[in-house]
Amino acid sequence: MHFLSFTWNADDVLFQIGPIAIHYYSLMFVIAFSLGYYIMKKIYNNEKVPLEYLDTLFIYVVVATLLGARLGEVFFYSWDYYKDHMVEILLPIREAPGKSIFGFIEGYEFTGFRGLASHGAAIGIIVGMFLYRRKYQYKSIMWILDRVVIPVACGAIFVRLGNFFNSEIVGKPTNSNFGIIFEKLGEDFPRHPAQLYESFGYIFVFSILYYLYWKTDKKDKPGYLFGTFLVLLWTVRFFVEFVKESQGGFESSLGNILSTGQWLSIPFIALGIFMMMRANKKIV
Repeated sequence: MHFLSFTWNADDVLFQIGPIAIHYYSLMFVIAFSLGYYIMKKIYNNEKVPLEYLDTLFIYVVVATLLGARLGEVFFYSWDYYKDHMVEILLPIREAPGKSIFGFIEGYEFTGFRGLASHGAAIGIIVGMFLYRRKYQYKSIMWILDRVVIPVACGAIFVRLGNFFNSEIVGKPTNSNFGIIFEKLGEDFPRHPAQLYESFGYIFVFSILYYLYWKTDKKDKPGYLFGTFLVLLWTVRFFVEFVKESQGGFESSLGNILSTGQWLSIPFIALGIFMMMRANKKIV
């Protein structure tokens, strides 16, 4: 009897319209982006930046996040599959013999964008902010990055909750009575709730960044908040990976010393340390 375990068997579908299912995962993204907009609006009002710039920034962040996350999944984790299924990279479909979409697209089924990678999202957001800054030059790129990472950290909390609803990115078996039994996966043994560990860690990342912005002068040191975000968020990810089931990728080619997620986190942490040191030295 797993008296310290909890069985998770909830349906991940919020509601369904014909063949299209709206998942709790999608709801978590809506919450993440909505809260992100609200937080950035407070920041823009605080610094007396016209809100007309925020609407465009929001669009850039949404597109950069989703596109970067999708391409990150494709190239970091699943290229062996997608190289033979190119049409599925940017479309929410999957090859499924015998099935159809809306009764006329034969051989495919609607899946939604369920293959997303956070490292790809981070790269996408950084690239997106550089593109945004080229068009809208009211502030420096570091000013934008230092502030946009605050809502991004908040959003990460809800994305991992969405993974939990989907019973995906699960942890390793605990080999004890403690853990979550993901019944949807057809299992009867407890696993580490790695998604919840990560989400909980991101609460602290967001709280620290929020405090640094509103209660200290760190926002006036270009690159410091951005660097802090990189160090804290990817350190949380690095350590949670130790109890997370492998997501695949290139880790086996490096001897399985670390997971793909850990290898990808190291450059972000190193960049974050550099940015924080650079900001403290007041090199602008």
